[in-house]
Amino acid sequence: MNQQPEFGRGNDKNGPIVPKSPSQVLRAEAGTPPPRRSRAARSQFVVFLNFLFSTIVFVVIAVGIALWFGRQEFFADGPSLRTTTFAVQKAAGTSQIAEQLARRGLISDERIFSIGVRAYGLDGQLKAGEYEIKAGASMKEIMDLLHSGRSILYSLTVPEGYTVTQVLDRIANNDVLVGDMPEELPPEGSIIADTQKFERGTTRKEIVERMVKAQSDLVAKIWARRDPDLPLADINEFVTLASIVEKETGLSDERSRVAAVFINRLRKGMRLQSDPTIIYGLFGGEGKPQGRPIYRSDVDKQTPYNTYLIDGLPPTPIANPGRAALEAVASPSKTNDLYFVADGTGGHVFATTLEEHNQNVQRWREIEKKRQEEAAKAAQDENAGNGEGQAQ
Repeated sequence: MNQQPEFGRGNDKNGPIVPKSPSQVLRAEAGTPPPRRSRAARSQFVVFLNFLFSTIVFVVIAVGIALWFGRQEFFADGPSLRTTTFAVQKAAGTSQIAEQLARRGLISDERIFSIGVRAYGLDGQLKAGEYEIKAGASMKEIMDLLHSGRSILYSLTVPEGYTVTQVLDRIANNDVLVGDMPEELPPEGSIIADTQKFERGTTRKEIVERMVKAQSDLVAKIWARRDPDLPLADINEFVTLASIVEKETGLSDERSRVAAVFINRLRKGMRLQSDPTIIYGLFGGEGKPQGRPIYRSDVDKQTPYNTYLIDGLPPTPIANPGRAALEAVASPSKTNDLYFVADGTGGHVFATTLEEHNQNVQRWREIEKKRQEEAAKAAQDENAGNGEGQAQ
């Protein structure tokens, strides 16, 4: 095959066509040279900066993804399946609390909880106490609860008329309170009759101190607005008389009238003749044994508290009076009553003269006699029924 010569142009595109020899046609032509890199592009510093920027971008993206998933977990329902209690100890740090929560199965990840607490600026602000954590509570809800301090509160109720010894026995036997009892008994009448709210771990001494202060504040407040002409020398006599009124009646509508009887007797120089004072003189703060009556020998027995034998008030209160009894003594009814006796219905009947009082006493004795006869008959009927059952 004949090869025809190839024609080409010279360097001048518009010049004459110059024929190429076969060897020239087969020779490879030079390609377009690559662009020359600048010195800055070839610098190691620029390479490092590019790497660093890429790394930062990657880390930011990774952290963003981690934060998003962490936030979702922080707000998501927790793993607990039932409501439970959780105690935060005093001086416990966030990490320690998070570890305990995770160990109890109340949160899914202690690290996320710790980071979340710090993100909200609450590190070191989770309060000690015992908390009720609802089933499925999220980490956010648990954090808010522990920060709020709304811990579980327990209660201890002291009824009106308890002695200091009886109150302290109740405090000592409370298994939510901790610590020892006070070494010295507070004075009789110095503990408030009320319900105390407290957290688990509260000390027994703290409760006693709180109740003593509350009673002191209450007594001082009521004493300050008392009737000005009361025949009471000082605040101790005020509390003493209130304690007697407290033990004499539990009916709110007759406390001020009972108080008036004792106030009228003090004004006339009459002995108070209160049975509860006899009991305190015999048994002190321990109280009378259940079911034991007051015997005639008890009435005749000399003690500093026997108001059948001593003039005026006993040396100390005989119990812890409540607010109502204190108010009754501070503002007693305006009556001329000097006597009262039980009426058989849980209350009392009052009298201004001894003759009237003796009649009331006689009625009360008849009521008591009838009750005893009915009780004896009921016991006989019960015994007879038991005997028939055994015979069958």
